[in-house]
Amino acid sequence: MREWLVSLTEAAIVLIDGIALLVILFGTLQAVVTGLGVVAKPDGHLRRDVWLRYARWLVAGLTFQLAADIVETAITEDWESIARLAAIAVIRTFLNYFLERDLAEVRERQHESARPTEAT
Repeated sequence: MREWLVSLTEAAIVLIDGIALLVILFGTLQAVVTGLGVVAKPDGHLRRDVWLRYARWLVAGLTFQLAADIVETAITEDWESIARLAAIAVIRTFLNYFLERDLAEVRERQHESARPTEAT
């Protein structure tokens, strides 16, 4: 029974990591293609939009990678591997946190600039 669960878990890890790879790859390709289209334009809003969309793809990819790490801890048996997974998970969590925070700050600035100024 245990061997079956380990095999299933290993397959799930590969699948989730594959999804993360596809998400990051798609986001990167989209950023390159759209980035090349706006690189010569003087409008900074378009470039910022490209990077914001790319950051969202990276957050999604990191989330999938973290999920694969969490699943992998279920079948990891030695402390060295658990420590390695924990270090990777912490790094990915911090990257995810800071990307999310940056996205929230940009969204807040966009909402503030979109609000009509009140006449005094």
